[in-house]
Amino acid sequence: METLERVTKIMINLNIHKEFHFIYLLIKGVVMSHPYLGLTQEEINSMLMEMGIEKIEELYRDIPSKFFLKRPLQYSQPMSEEEVRQHIKKILSKNKVANQIKLFIGGGAWFHLIPSAVKEIVRRSEFLTSYTPYQPEVSQGMLQALFEYQSLMAELLDIEVVNSSMYDWATALGEAFRMVSRVTKRSKILYPQYISPERLKVAETYTEPTNIMMVEYIQNRIDGSVDLEDLKKKIDQDTAAVYIEYPSYLGFIPLNIREVGEIAHDHKALFIIGVDPTALGVFESPGKLGADIVVGEGQPLGMPVNFGGPLLGIMGCRMERELVHQLPGRLIGMTVTHKGERAYTMILQAREQHIKREKATSNICTNQALCALTAAVYLSLLGKNGIRILGEQILARTKYLISRLSKIVEVEAPLFKSIHFKEFTYRVVNKQSREVLRRLFEKNIVGGISIDGMFRDVGDAILTCVTEIHSKEDLDYYVDSLKEVVER
Repeated sequence: METLERVTKIMINLNIHKEFHFIYLLIKGVVMSHPYLGLTQEEINSMLMEMGIEKIEELYRDIPSKFFLKRPLQYSQPMSEEEVRQHIKKILSKNKVANQIKLFIGGGAWFHLIPSAVKEIVRRSEFLTSYTPYQPEVSQGMLQALFEYQSLMAELLDIEVVNSSMYDWATALGEAFRMVSRVTKRSKILYPQYISPERLKVAETYTEPTNIMMVEYIQNRIDGSVDLEDLKKKIDQDTAAVYIEYPSYLGFIPLNIREVGEIAHDHKALFIIGVDPTALGVFESPGKLGADIVVGEGQPLGMPVNFGGPLLGIMGCRMERELVHQLPGRLIGMTVTHKGERAYTMILQAREQHIKREKATSNICTNQALCALTAAVYLSLLGKNGIRILGEQILARTKYLISRLSKIVEVEAPLFKSIHFKEFTYRVVNKQSREVLRRLFEKNIVGGISIDGMFRDVGDAILTCVTEIHSKEDLDYYVDSLKEVVER
């Protein structure tokens, strides 16, 4: 206990956050009482008083109240091992297995074909068990793999520097918003009207502790293009960056992205583009569109969908000292030894575990090394022609399904008169989206995501997704099933 008391005094002197003090008090309370009996109410009250709060629930104020269990846990009677096994089987039998149903769902994680070679290479023990190179220069194999990932991704995005790597698109976006504020010494960020709601919430969480102000700009309700006049009204000398998604969360391609970047640069603000990399085989790269910083989601590049992941945050920037030095995460470089042999090394690791906390650009605690390796293997196997063919297949399938759905009398498809890639929105007249999706599910189709209430001017609609996994028969089955739902 003397050691614990000395630690807490140091923490208090260093003005460590009160939650850390709570951990000390919790340990102290458990040590002084029986380790299996927990804390007494008196001990809990003492800890709460030390922190200046009244209830433990105040420590969890960021969690919405609807997720709290408001009744005691209900326990069943003790069961034998076989009874537990049978009980679990009974619960699992209610599930529908993914390979037995047709999946048309996206919204941030997408189903794609994964070559067997990708899985075989990634499963090799040299990669699977390496986790992250804490003694980096010893881990030459993993460093080379990450260097290849950075190089391939930089070529695909047409941007000079790509890190390795972030957790997902959402966290990369949050890091980008903080990064541009540090670089420009400005506090205002403009984001599009039809942004992914989940990514927006994560970005708000990242920027909440800072003085960053996030302001929405309007997109045209007809085709999704940016309202340039509205953007010009909202951008000013305190604007750090303008952000746009490409394709948008609703699947359409904004038609005036380049003009958005020009307006940002005219006001000496940075231009951030968020991208789905599978679109870049058929659409212009973010670099050519004038992006200063690029973020995106790498999950489509060879990663499966397991309860929504694993995910891979893409983040890159132009080769400018001010940008590179503020880039979070890690950069791997290639050099030669004194013997003239090729070698790989970490040239930037600006996270708080490696350098002084106050100089760290990010508190990201690990990286997605295995996911980055997966993306590198996938891109290497496909090559330039493969990425182009992939994009063409997705684009053609998207166009085909939109065309067929638009011919159903009761269906409005798509809701935006624009080019769509992979995802698009539609609605069934006089039917609620959730009811439509429920009836499609009865026909073993996961028809998409209900976006009811997500966007103020879109209304009740369905966001559906098409990739190269869908055959013509799959698309026709979707259309025929929706016709039956409409006619009921």
